[in-house]
Amino acid sequence: MLLAYRNLSQDKTRLAISVIGIALALMLILLLNGFLTGLNRQVTSYLSNSPGSLVVAQKGIRNMLGATSLLPQGVVADSLAIEGVEKVVPILSQFVILDLHDKKQPAYLIGYDPDSGGGPWQLAAGRKPQTDSEIVFDEVLAKRHNLQTTDIFKLMGESYTIVGLSKGTSSWMTSFIFVRKTAIEKLLRIPQTASFLLVVPNNGANLEELSARLDAITGINAVTKTEMAANDISLFSKVFSVPLRLMVAISFLIGTMVVGLVIYTATVERQKEYGVLKAIGASNGTLYRVVIFQALIAALVGSVAGVSFALGLAKLIMVIRPQFLIVLNLSDVAWTLVTGIIMALAAGFFPARVVARLAPATVFRK
Repeated sequence: MLLAYRNLSQDKTRLAISVIGIALALMLILLLNGFLTGLNRQVTSYLSNSPGSLVVAQKGIRNMLGATSLLPQGVVADSLAIEGVEKVVPILSQFVILDLHDKKQPAYLIGYDPDSGGGPWQLAAGRKPQTDSEIVFDEVLAKRHNLQTTDIFKLMGESYTIVGLSKGTSSWMTSFIFVRKTAIEKLLRIPQTASFLLVVPNNGANLEELSARLDAITGINAVTKTEMAANDISLFSKVFSVPLRLMVAISFLIGTMVVGLVIYTATVERQKEYGVLKAIGASNGTLYRVVIFQALIAALVGSVAGVSFALGLAKLIMVIRPQFLIVLNLSDVAWTLVTGIIMALAAGFFPARVVARLAPATVFRK
């Protein structure tokens, strides 16, 4: 396929435009998919790192971040009495609006029992709260607002000392902050209650059967962590997934059109050469392969460049705006390369048809 390469390399500027067009389109596709993957991971970060396999919520509540749950009194003891339950971790949670440097910032406040768990799973600095007047702040949110350990922070009229900074608890929508459960009970004036129970089953316990037994307790329902995480993703991501996927489709079309235009122009400009090839016996299949191979060369080079651009830009974005998480999986990279090949095949189809319909005698009369 030396002919295909020579046709492309005749005009290096045009080839560069084609490669850059594909690279930018695929870079955008990869970044948008990576942003959506990162958003899903951030939404489910607490559930992914908290203990238990089941989550008990107020009756009718089947997601954690999108609803307010308040469990009946005595539900902890009732749940512990259920066959198959090894441990119950109660948490009391509430969405709050923080006033940080005259800006409103939503946050998800979690009150947990230090003896049971359910608090921050990784600290970037400091320690966990030991008294009701101490709080652990999300590391990224703290940096954005110049907060650090030992600072005094006011929440709903109460003062708290920041004693720790948590890692992996941020997103661009909201961030997790942690206090002792007794502290949030005082803050919200709802003693001896919980929003959710994180249920750790005994080894070998059947989750469906255990969930059914927990559902029999009045006023609650049990949901697997996997299902609850999926419900949270569905709730938060559906707002962004449709426009993001639309942008991915537009990027694909733009990349295809750029390659198609370049290959079409290169093909039309060399009609005489293709006419000569047909005159000496070259089959349509051979000419198809030449044109398609031109598109594949541009697409493969552009795909590799696009992946490189995406990796570099993703790192830069997360350094400048650490609240944004962009996850580029190997599967996404592989699909991006496949997308580049599909672009090439789609872009090369119409120029190839031009060549196939070419009549050598017509070319020689021009």
